[in-house]
Amino acid sequence: MSDISLATLVEGKPVRIEKNGEAICVARVGAQVFAIDDVCSHSEASLSEGDISDYKIECWLHGAEFDLRTGEALTPPAVAPVKTYPVTIDGDSVTVEM
Repeated sequence: MSDISLATLVEGKPVRIEKNGEAICVARVGAQVFAIDDVCSHSEASLSEGDISDYKIECWLHGAEFDLRTGEALTPPAVAPVKTYPVTIDGDSVTVEM
């Protein structure tokens, strides 16, 4: 069973999903799909409400940026990375591996 359909993922528009009690931010960049923790490591803000440019997502609250590929915090005020999750794409089915 997929977590989300590839067709519903619009490039540059992150989506928040819940899986196994975890909030996960799923984002499409071109043909690639990335999944990271939805909560910013700096403050309790949802990253899925942020903006995407290239492979970065910016937290809407304080502007911290994270690399969607690695979870690395790229700009202050965040210094700690966020967790990343492997993603499997099978046709139109996108599954986040826990």
